[in-house]
Amino acid sequence: MNLKKHIAHHVRDIPRSGIRDFFEIVQSMKNVISLGIGEPDFNTPWHIREAAIYSLEKGRTGYTSNLGLPRLREAIATYVFDRFGIRYDGQTEVLVTVGVSEAIDLAMRALVNPGDEVLYHEPCYVSYSPSITLAHGIPVSVPTFARDNFRLTAAELEKKITGASKVLMMNFPCNPTGATQTREELEKIASLCVRHDLVVLTDEIYSELTYDGAQHVSIASLPGMRDRTIFLHGFSKAFAMTGFRIGYACAPAILTEAMMKIHQYGILCAGITAQDAAIEALERGAPDVENMRRESSW
Repeated sequence: MNLKKHIAHHVRDIPRSGIRDFFEIVQSMKNVISLGIGEPDFNTPWHIREAAIYSLEKGRTGYTSNLGLPRLREAIATYVFDRFGIRYDGQTEVLVTVGVSEAIDLAMRALVNPGDEVLYHEPCYVSYSPSITLAHGIPVSVPTFARDNFRLTAAELEKKITGASKVLMMNFPCNPTGATQTREELEKIASLCVRHDLVVLTDEIYSELTYDGAQHVSIASLPGMRDRTIFLHGFSKAFAMTGFRIGYACAPAILTEAMMKIHQYGILCAGITAQDAAIEALERGAPDVENMRRESSW
């Protein structure tokens, strides 16, 4: 029996992740340090791990709301406002996900119809183009260049916009280039998005890890952008919580509801133990983030 012919074409034709293949090789070797994936060089701070242990000791092992624990969603809303200046309703505009990777998948499937074009910049994180393809969208790569410090520019973006363009996916600070964006360039990009009625998906998972005086600005904080932006963030990088697999999406309620419907049928909810740890991270983890950031800048 030829099972290959039964695999969906859009799945069969996408390549495996080279980074993850490399990771599997390194895992089988001793005394090797992997530089292939975005893994902080720190263990999760003890008080956050302790919160996870205590959660289990208290017998908190059931399901949560599809959206996530209410206390966590409120903590996320507070954190995003305090750090990024964007106000979200913790009850209707925040969705807790299994890492930012799930949030990207949910956003793509909630927004994209077959034939819609999704713009994204390269070099970029390995999953962006496949995520678009898996949602039956058309990936449209926008190049970035060393001459611009690998920033996405409005000039290059405008060259790629067509009548089929629907979504712009961004990741700044950028994995793998480390590029950051200036407010001036973000304002130009935002103007293009408004003019062409694009929805923006902004992955800001590395936003706490900026150096040399760089000031992170979220495109969602710019005038007119909150209501056309899905803001993605999580705990893996700043709090060194990669294995906890906790991320979140913040967006207008109508978009959050659309993503939640996919999430509730596919995942149901993120793990409660990890959610309890995430609450501890947000409520008492700021000094840890700064200490890890300072040490990794040496």
